[in-house]
Amino acid sequence: MQDTALKFTIGRLGLGARAADLAVAGTATLLMALPALWNRFPLLQYDTGGYLARWYEGYLVPSRPAPYGLLLNIGSLLDFWPVVLLQAALTVWVLMLTMRAHGLRSPLPRLAVFAALAVVTTLPWIASVLLTDIFVGLAVLALHLLVFKAGVVSRRERAGLIVLIAFAAATHSATLLLMIALGIAVTAASLLWPQLVERAAVPRVTIALLLGLAMLLSANAVIAKRIAWTPGGYGIVFGRLLEDGIVNAYLDRHCPNPQLRLCPYRHELPRNADLFLWGHEIFNKLGRFDGLGEEMRRIVLESLAEYPWLHVKTAVIAAARQLVSVRSGEGVLNSIWHTYGMIEDHTPWNVPAMRAARQQHGELRFEAINRMHVPVALAAMALLAAALVTAARRRRLTDLDRLAAMVALAIVANACILGPLSNPHDRYGARVAWLAPFVIALWAAERRGRGSAD
Repeated sequence: MQDTALKFTIGRLGLGARAADLAVAGTATLLMALPALWNRFPLLQYDTGGYLARWYEGYLVPSRPAPYGLLLNIGSLLDFWPVVLLQAALTVWVLMLTMRAHGLRSPLPRLAVFAALAVVTTLPWIASVLLTDIFVGLAVLALHLLVFKAGVVSRRERAGLIVLIAFAAATHSATLLLMIALGIAVTAASLLWPQLVERAAVPRVTIALLLGLAMLLSANAVIAKRIAWTPGGYGIVFGRLLEDGIVNAYLDRHCPNPQLRLCPYRHELPRNADLFLWGHEIFNKLGRFDGLGEEMRRIVLESLAEYPWLHVKTAVIAAARQLVSVRSGEGVLNSIWHTYGMIEDHTPWNVPAMRAARQQHGELRFEAINRMHVPVALAAMALLAAALVTAARRRRLTDLDRLAAMVALAIVANACILGPLSNPHDRYGARVAWLAPFVIALWAAERRGRGSAD
């Protein structure tokens, strides 16, 4: 009789815990989607239209891999709300899984973490925008769980994390490079410090990366009708070199040259990569990426050989600038005519809801938001660095120290990849900077829990 009563009580407690988890998950999902709900339509950005148009235009363009565009096309049937719901739900799932893996199981502290992130970080804003940025930080956390916490997540959860990493890597070339860089770091650590990183983690990471490559090539093949890599790599680097003056130095040295189509225009080139690559009359006149692709490749490679130290200097400066460029809302404006045009041309059923949104009426401003987001992100990154220095001095890493190390490595690697390759942009930094406050929040929750136990 007592055994039966005990089992009944345990069952009721289990049911209560699941109900509490569902309540937290539901509330947190609403918090992550709150900016879009307030806006009355998912947030749009400069690049949203480029992803959406791939299915309809039937060809690939630089820096717009096909997988995310296909997701947008499906979501467009219901004004893109399924995409926002998916992004918010995945955010909540990964964060709750990370909290559970690190011992934070109580509903109220979990909800407090979500509430704090919703207020002081960019997280709900990037979860609410139709862009790939949300998947970067989630992939970093997923990688951490696969490497350090595979034993405390279920087989089904591990499979889900692998698919998430793969999809994130497939949606943006820079995310793929970041995941490859972290994968290399994991592999090296497993060889050098097997007591820190078990070698069994390497196959899981490798499977995720290979699956991501397969997703990327398959989705691109659906659009281009052939196996193709996302174009534009040299063109994006060319833009950074243009902004840093290396292109002008190269052209001044080699012009006049009939093989260089840019020579007649070298004194008219703007020192702004975005202005040149995304609508400048000279770039358009010379055939954009298709017409200038080989010439941009030549200038990138030959200038690297001719000005190696200038390349190193400008790359280091760009990486340092990218590290502290973390403002929320870059490109989330009411003057993104290309994105508006793509929706009007290809998914006109979304136009009434889009035009009714607060963003399109100029009601969305990020100045006040960034007065909170930027100092919080930078302070959390500094605290993360200080905590890791302390952990190194005591020569012992806790579970949260390992998470902090993975996040810090991801933030630095992200800056070192995107700053030199694509010029520093706030959205590139903001999409990973929220990870630092998340780790700090877990540290605070752990410390408070330890104090309560005492």
